[in-house]
Parts: sequence; C-alpha cells; structure tokens
Amino acid sequence: MQIWVDADACPNAIKPILFKAAERCEVLCTFVANMAVALPPSKWLVRKVVPSGFDEADTYIEENVSPGDVVITSDIPLASDCIARGALVLTSKGEQYTTDNIKQKLGMRDFMDQMRSSGFDTGGAAPFGDKDKAAFANALDRLLAKRVH
Repeated sequence: MQIWVDADACPNAIKPILFKAAERCEVLCTFVANMAVALPPSKWLVRKVVPSGFDEADTYIEENVSPGDVVITSDIPLASDCIARGALVLTSKGEQYTTDNIKQKLGMRDFMDQMRSSGFDTGGAAPFGDKDKAAFANALDRLLAKRVH
C-alpha cells in the first residue's frame, strides 16, 4: 500500500499531515505534480515531477495506482478512475469518494460545468480552513488504521 498525492492542487496545510502519517505508518507517499514539491528528507516521501500539460499528474497516478492504495485528490474524474482500479480516495477536505457516491459526484461536476459554460456564476469552493484540515487528518488516520493493521 502507498499514498498517491495529486500535488498540483493539494493545499499546503495538509502536506505536514501527510508527511507525519507516512513516517508514522511507514507508508510510501508519492507527491505527483508538474513542478517540484518541497518535501522534508524521508525515505517515505517521494517527489515525482511529470511534464507540464493537461492532466499529466492525473495520468501518472492512474497508470501507477494499485488496489488498496490511497489517493489524495479533489479531482473527481481522477477519483473515479482510481476507485475503478481498487484504490481508496480521499479529498483534501476529508471526504472519501467511494463506488457508492462517485457517480453522483461526477454528475454534479458535469452539471456545474454546464452551468458555468452557460455563463452562470456558480461561485467557487469554500476556503480551506482549520475544520477541513482536522477532517482530513481524522479521515486519513481512519483509512491508514484500516489498511496498515
């Protein structure tokens, strides 16, 4: 088991949580992005820089994820592909995407894209706050406790 992080859009606030979790659980954590991500020295933390371009990091994760791995992303299409490959998916706000909810999430994403392309202002995501950080830390701990033991 390993952790894959869609690091292009990963909030900086959760990176230390991931660093500590990888060390504590002795789980390889790979940060995939199209530019170098600053990581502390650790044999459990890996940086993978992919070429610049649309969905390059997503494609790399999709091609390398294995059943039982944990993927950290808020990208719904990437989440869907990883779930189909048997991975567990957690958003940076601590929500777990599963086979039970991913179709609804994809449908809502497509609907919101249509609204935006029609000129409707859908607003943006709520700012990432302390509650989100705590929710992520708790959800990650629960996933890792199930998988590591």
